[in-house]
Amino acid sequence: MKTINISYPHSFIQQDLPHTVSAIGFFDGIHRGHQKVIQTAVYEARKRQMESAVITFHPHPSVVLKKGTKHVKYITPMSEKKAILESLDVDRLYVITFNKPLSSLSPEVFIDHFITGLNIKHLVAGFDFTYGYKGKGNMENIAQFTKGHFTYTTIPKVEYQGEKISSTKIRQYMENGNIQAVNTLLGRPFRTSGTVIEGDKRGHTIGYPTANIDVHEDTMLPTPGVYAVKVKIDDHLYEGMANLGFRPTFYTNQFEPNLEVHLLDFNDNIYGAKLQIDWYQFIRDEQKFNDIDELVKQLSKDEQQTKQFFKQ
Repeated sequence: MKTINISYPHSFIQQDLPHTVSAIGFFDGIHRGHQKVIQTAVYEARKRQMESAVITFHPHPSVVLKKGTKHVKYITPMSEKKAILESLDVDRLYVITFNKPLSSLSPEVFIDHFITGLNIKHLVAGFDFTYGYKGKGNMENIAQFTKGHFTYTTIPKVEYQGEKISSTKIRQYMENGNIQAVNTLLGRPFRTSGTVIEGDKRGHTIGYPTANIDVHEDTMLPTPGVYAVKVKIDDHLYEGMANLGFRPTFYTNQFEPNLEVHLLDFNDNIYGAKLQIDWYQFIRDEQKFNDIDELVKQLSKDEQQTKQFFKQ
């Protein structure tokens, strides 16, 4: 998959670009609704013997448009988004820089510049996709902006149990620790990628060595607690339990959550390794223990519960 970062105004010449079918949207999470949009674009591209593309945006519009919002954590940070799109057989990814000039464009100029101008011959979007100044362009009025240069498909609402599948709903489930519901809406396990860094090595002394994971600051994580996870290291998959939180038994002034994973039946040195953590089940809330013995007893229970979950 070819990734092209662009901003307004871009200097591409339409005739130099391949005829393309593109999905368009922010696509944070690439959940089952997003997948319907993207898979439709890939299917239409193959049918028309064109290249498939996804047009997305970065950063999140709220960083630019909402006062006080300086940073957004993403369900799928850009590196994860790229990996998923590649697995969906997308040929090219256009990442448009979302900034004040872009947000001020009229719907007509946006379409002329980023759809017609990128040689998009067929556009696929969700029913609620908006574009142009204050979102005045939408999939109901898009026909007045196509000028015969492209056709389009509008994907209707994708629901689960009577509710629209949305990134907002997934974020709510994440904040409640309901990882199984998150995974249902994503259509795959929620994944966090990171690098193993050196920790305080306390886990080794109590029989539960952990890998401390450094995750990118853009990454959204679930609510603090203990979770059953699977961890991919190189091409190997291991079961484990993740502890996400502030380690109140040992620290009183930790302000950022720490992510550490205990891999079951594993004892290799993996400092510096890049891990992919797939989250499966919330085990319990984080808690403060009176002493090490109490902590170890609880970790033993967590381990048994994790093993039992993966046996199901």
